[in-house]
Amino acid sequence: MENTTIQEQLKIVKYTESSPSGIKRISLPCCAVGYIVRGTKKLYYSDKCSRISGGEIFYMSAGMHNIENVADDDNQFEQIVFYYTPSELQHIVSHLNIIYSMKISNGHSCDNCSPQKMHISAPATTVYDSFFRNCESYISIGLFSSDIAQKIKMTELIYLLVSGDDCCMKNKLLGNMDVVRDNFERIVYANMFNDVSIEQLANASNRSITSFKKEFKRRFSIPPHKWYIHQRLAQSQLLLIFTSKSVSEIGIECSFPNTSHFIKLFKKAYNMTPASFRQQHFAGSDDDGSLTQVDTVQGAAV
Repeated sequence: MENTTIQEQLKIVKYTESSPSGIKRISLPCCAVGYIVRGTKKLYYSDKCSRISGGEIFYMSAGMHNIENVADDDNQFEQIVFYYTPSELQHIVSHLNIIYSMKISNGHSCDNCSPQKMHISAPATTVYDSFFRNCESYISIGLFSSDIAQKIKMTELIYLLVSGDDCCMKNKLLGNMDVVRDNFERIVYANMFNDVSIEQLANASNRSITSFKKEFKRRFSIPPHKWYIHQRLAQSQLLLIFTSKSVSEIGIECSFPNTSHFIKLFKKAYNMTPASFRQQHFAGSDDDGSLTQVDTVQGAAV
């Protein structure tokens, strides 16, 4: 798959793949709502794999995702994706409320769409299927080269999502309107594998160290150091299962200072060494028995 950087003027895109792309670690700079036209999207978190099939819509939050796009029996994967920032979402929702007097509320909450969940998916209704098929036609004739056409379709999508019954998709969407929260979390996720101090993170988010730690714990439930260790260990699980990299290489890639420290933390978290974990989960390799490269792509399309 060609690595595509999301440009400010490009918010509605269609991606087509005909060959296996392998697992890619994607640093997504904004939120995304999309529709799988053909094939299957796999999302990996630690040793868990979620699948989004053709005919389903999905939401993905800004942050780090491990993604594999898998073609269907006709060797095709196709998806249509809308990208948006919290400020853009806030503007559209305010427009619907003020101009059209649309009353927008949300009473839904469940474990499936908790703030910690970075994606959700659901079967597309006939309405959503028709909407995205219409977008596909717009893309094919180049109508989305116009900012106006993009804004109209973005508004239509938001309208469909917020006017329906309360659900996980609606809850995740409306939870994206906090611009301050978004900036804070971007800084947190952007530095997941960087060697930065709490002081540097606090400075980047224009907070004192005390304020940063307090806000971090409020949003992620645990202190920054523990959260970063957990995320890095979770990433190491993926690399142990789906790559042939050595334990020491994986430790370095996941920002652990040395191999012994990595092994010690891994064993403390999972009650086994990285090598034992790999052996136990070797069934996670590809169907042909080979292991898949996991690439890192900054600011790339999902």
